[in-house]
Amino acid sequence: MENETYLSAFKAKLNSYSPITEHSWNLIQELISFRTVKKDEILLSHGRVAKDIYFVCQGVLRAYTTDAEGNFYTKNLFLENYLAGSTVSYLRSKPSRFIIDALEDAIIISINYKAYRHLIDTNSDLKDFYIAYLEKNWVIDKEPIEVALVMEDAKKRYLHLLDVHPNIDQRIQQKHLASHLGITPTQLSRIKKELK
Repeated sequence: MENETYLSAFKAKLNSYSPITEHSWNLIQELISFRTVKKDEILLSHGRVAKDIYFVCQGVLRAYTTDAEGNFYTKNLFLENYLAGSTVSYLRSKPSRFIIDALEDAIIISINYKAYRHLIDTNSDLKDFYIAYLEKNWVIDKEPIEVALVMEDAKKRYLHLLDVHPNIDQRIQQKHLASHLGITPTQLSRIKKELK
């Protein structure tokens, strides 16, 4: 029964970008597999070519990279109802520069990218969905984040993150939130104290 709820959420997510037909939905369902992921489990290692797309049913995934000194940068946080993966790695069939792991125990839907891409190439409604998805996530939503990193102070970025995900600060360790915001954990502590 839980899986049916997750499938409905996934279908609604796809339709939120552009309507897909029942025929296309049935084709997608044939590619779906459910996975339970433990906290700290790695779904994609640095240097591996991404093979799967994930839909987060429950939990939090993170895409991050590290430098030579072991400092990490959190590029993306993927919470419930987010699609996750290494898009550049899929598109170019090149090793990923990012690691994807679970920050909480998670339940995800996994779909093989090549099979999914074949469906996009052969079904016009899925092609429309894919274009709308890329435009929204890689242009419309991404531009304000990039501008905020340069133009807004960390407190505004943190408050915006809390607006979008109200309880994220209780689910994710401060070091991961700070990294995602482009600041240190000490700076985030100061911001939290100011806000109290």
